[in-house]
Order: sequence, then C-alpha cells, then structure tokens
Amino acid sequence: MSISARLKYSFMKDIGAPALMSLKDLKPRRARAVSKAFGPPLQSNKRLKEILSRHYFLARYAPGAKQVAWVTSGAPVELLRTFDFYTIYPENHSALIGAKKQGADYCAIAESAGFSQDLCSYARIDLGHLLSGKTPAGKLPKPDLLFCSNNICQTVLYWYKAIAQELNIPLIHFDAPFVAIEQSQHDVRYMAQQLQDMIPILEQVSGKVFDLKQFEIILKRSQNSSMTWGRVLECMQSKPAPMTIFDAFGHLAPVVSLRGLPVAQDYYNILLEEVEDRVTKGIGAITNERYRLIWDNIAVWYKVRFLATFFAERNMNFVTATYTNAWAETTGFLDVKDPWSSMAKTYGQIILNNNLKHRLGLMKKMIRNFSVDGMVMHSTRSCKPYSVGQFDLRKALSTELNLPAVILDADIADERVWSEQQIQTRLEAFCETLEDTSLV
Repeated sequence: MSISARLKYSFMKDIGAPALMSLKDLKPRRARAVSKAFGPPLQSNKRLKEILSRHYFLARYAPGAKQVAWVTSGAPVELLRTFDFYTIYPENHSALIGAKKQGADYCAIAESAGFSQDLCSYARIDLGHLLSGKTPAGKLPKPDLLFCSNNICQTVLYWYKAIAQELNIPLIHFDAPFVAIEQSQHDVRYMAQQLQDMIPILEQVSGKVFDLKQFEIILKRSQNSSMTWGRVLECMQSKPAPMTIFDAFGHLAPVVSLRGLPVAQDYYNILLEEVEDRVTKGIGAITNERYRLIWDNIAVWYKVRFLATFFAERNMNFVTATYTNAWAETTGFLDVKDPWSSMAKTYGQIILNNNLKHRLGLMKKMIRNFSVDGMVMHSTRSCKPYSVGQFDLRKALSTELNLPAVILDADIADERVWSEQQIQTRLEAFCETLEDTSLV
C-alpha cells in the first residue's frame, strides 16, 4: 500500500467528502412533481443519498490505500471487513444504472461482446461497465479480489469467473448447498470450514493478519444493523404504514453494501427512530391507505416511481416484500460465540437458497402479520431462481388465503423487457379484482 495513497484517501474521507456533501446542499434542485396520494417523504432520504454518494466518491481514492473487493450481495462480507477491504457491490451498481433507465445501453455493450441477452441484466450491465469503463457513479475502482456466493444464484459464479479471467485476479467462492428439505449439520460444517480456509488467502491479498476480536466486533455490528433493519420493516405492520416497500427498496442499500460498518448501524438507528415516530403520530406513507399489498421478487428499478404512484393513487400500499425481508430473515442465527457455524447458518438459509415450501410458509406469515389484502409478483427475466415457482406459490396462496394476485413479466434493470400495454392491462384487472373481493 502506498503512503501517499493512504494520506490522500484519509484527506478525502475526513475533508473532501464532507466538503462535497456541503456543496451539493448548496446546489439548487428542481423539485419533481409528486402525486397528492403520497404522505410526507421520509427525512432520512437525504442522509441515505449522502451515505451512498460518499461511498462511491471515496471508492475512487481507495486503490493504493486499501485493497478493493467486488462482492455479491449474498456473500459473507464480514470476513472481508476484518481485513479492511473497500467493498463494491456490482449488483447495487447495476440497480443504480437500471434506476437511471440506462440498463439497456450497458447490456448492449456486453451483448455486442458475445454475452447472451438471456443472461441476468445485473451481470450484463456490470460486464458492459467493465468493458467500457462507463458508469454514472463517476469511476469504480478495479478489484484486487472477487468474492461471490452461489446462495443467491449460480450466475454470479460464472459472471465473476469472467471478470477474474478478464482482470487476472483471484476469486473466492463461498459454496452454499441448497436447502432442499432442511440444512444439515454436515452442510453447516462444510460451509464453516470454507470460511476458515479463506483466511490465509485474504491475509495474502490484504497483507494483514486475521484479528479474531475485530472479526467478532464486525459480526456483532452486522447483526445489529440487520436486526434494526428488520425492526424498520416491522413498523410497516402499523395502519397506516409509515413507509412503502418502494421506500424500502432504496433504504435497503446500506444493509446490502455497507453491512458490518458503523455507518450502516448509525443510519438504521436514525431511520428506525423516524418511522417509529411516524407510527406514533399516525403519519402514513400514502394519504388514504385502504388496501395493503405484498411484493414478491426484486424491484423493477426503472419503474419504481411509476408503480409507486399507480398504486398510491388507488389507495394501495405495499407494506411488505420477500426481497427487502431477505436481509433480516436469517440474522438471528448469527452468534459471536460460534462465528463460523452461525455464519454458515445465516448465509446458507437465505430465501433464494431455500426450498419452495419454506418460501410459501414465509409468505403466509408475512401476509398474516402485515394484514395483506393482495399480492404482486414480479416474474423477472433476469432472476430465474427467484421467479421459478411463482405460479405454484400464487395458486397456493390464492386458494388457501383467498388472496388476489397478479404476476408481472418484466426485468430488474433491462428496460427493453417492459411492455407498457400488457403491464397496464394486468394491473388494472388486478385492482378491479382486489376492490371486488373487498366488497364480498
């Protein structure tokens, strides 16, 4: 590591980044028209933008000061934090590009290089960024290490293999056996041993010695952040709900990409305090909440505003989602006294690495706890593991709970897949069914 690079990074962290945030506050912004169907926006939105802007800004100065790792969302990042890696999450970056409605441009770059259009749009966007160097985030540092886990999908392994080959850098893969029935002790031991076997590699790449006490501090901080996030989501059981799931899609970012860092824990303490205050005061995310909905699968990033407005204007609020719940669901397994096995349980039992029966039971519980009236399922072209089984789930939930449901065919970040007329027709029919059901 370079002394000058470390000094420059420290200067930017302590002085440059705060100064940049202050300048952004002074810059006049054109207010976007917001439907009257929405209640007052969360004050925490401003802090969230500051945190994410700071993260991407400092990333430019990380090379030479810190080792940089590109990480998948389901990987046990706490281990990397112990070695002080600066972590970048390509999935978050791809979602950012998708939200800016630039996903198709980046996908086209990857496709012109020979990558199939059937590949996950997150992967195509990331590969398009890698091949072109383009990014709306300014500049992303090239990684010194890649860290992925197949607990979210198999695509990430081959995606990261392509990057590793292109950049000639090491790749660490955390292999999580799929939970077909229940997680066995053999599987737990297998994953726990993998985590311990990673330590010599991380020591070699980072040039640092593993510190067990520091690891335990980070693990506890990560657990606290995830549990606080879970408490934020639980606040949406209140009527009216203090936020919408479309709010939660954005506020999810720190627990994904900054998990284990003090900034994430501090942020969720602030957000929790705000949503609890809104619950106490009866402040709703929408002005007239009559129907409460559940969302299944990842967000349609380029249509979040459209969907939020469409449903809010019909007095419908999404109060829970399987996607946002994923970073809180297994947090209870973490145990500092048994870090390796508890991490194996935590990362090995997340929703996409678990069987359909588990997912059905989880959704039933969420529907009951959040007083859900209807369900929207996003069948995304990109994420096959998340979308497979949705028709069976819809049939089971509609039959057992008499729950109106609709499936939307779209994509998480490639806007070319969106069919305006088809989606509009399905949504209108769903809303009519929901209103008719409530009259029975």
